Amino acid sequence: MKKVKLGRSDVEATRIALGTWAIGGTGWGGTDEEQSIETIKTAIDKGVTTIDTAPAYGQGLSEELIGRAIAQSEVNREDLVLATKAGIDFTDDGNYRDSRPAHLEEELQASLDRLQTDYIDLYQIHWPDTDESIEKTAKKMKEFYEQGKIRAIGVSNFSPEQMDEWQKYAPIHTSQMHLNMLQRYLIEWFEYCHNHEISTLSWGSLAHGMLTGKYSKDASFPDDDLRSNIELFQGDRFPSLIDAVEELQHFAEKRDRNIIQLSIRWLLDHKPGADVALWGARKPSQLDGVNETDEFQLTNDELREIDDILYNHVDDLENGTLKEYGPPVRSEL
Repeated sequence: MKKVKLGRSDVEATRIALGTWAIGGTGWGGTDEEQSIETIKTAIDKGVTTIDTAPAYGQGLSEELIGRAIAQSEVNREDLVLATKAGIDFTDDGNYRDSRPAHLEEELQASLDRLQTDYIDLYQIHWPDTDESIEKTAKKMKEFYEQGKIRAIGVSNFSPEQMDEWQKYAPIHTSQMHLNMLQRYLIEWFEYCHNHEISTLSWGSLAHGMLTGKYSKDASFPDDDLRSNIELFQGDRFPSLIDAVEELQHFAEKRDRNIIQLSIRWLLDHKPGADVALWGARKPSQLDGVNETDEFQLTNDELREIDDILYNHVDDLENGTLKEYGPPVRSEL
């Protein structure tokens, strides 16, 4: 699969990465461990050798399943790019941000143990922790980098101003941010990264399942499903978005593609867009078509036509906020 160098680091990642948020189960109705392991192995077999995870995905379960899947596969460790995150701690009542250096030390070792490896290719601060100075966090990440425990430094959900402050103390090789063709409220942050030689990764690439085309206008979600609290799936815009997705499906089918392939290609071909698009999957069949997606590109005319379809149904594609997703800081508990 096509690869891209991550910023100024030596790490080369596949442009399509496996996203494992749902594999962790939390917010997604639980997880089938054996099916999850088979999904990870299937992704590797298809050439998707970049895998993104985090301790927050099931309180370490996603990382653990990745470690088990790699141990069962025949892949060489050096052929993989393992991307995980830090800066989240847990209580019985939920997660909170914690990027204090001592906690990062504990998190790194725990992630190494769960992933069954002795280094992380891309280590990312999951959410900015405003209770801790960026200087202290950045310097600790730089220490990990210089020690060879991590091969590249990443941030996730950091604003341009926060990234400016970070770069006074340590490099940033990547920034992972929320983006898909229906949720573009951070598009200027992607522009900032492209202007500063910071590679970008997109999370929420399929709009939490809406861009799979599997939902109807009468869809409902249980309380333990994160979509029950996301504006995208609520209110008057929801039926209009479903109509837009249906028309996009027809657009894709005319080109012998499907809506998932179209959505991932949009991220990779739109400017600004993602250097690496996360393709979330929790069962092997959800990776069907991933190789074909790597092999085609959307033209500028097709990108304009996609926008025409979308704006025919909704008037605002930059409607959204990170506040729907992020855990609280310690001082808010």
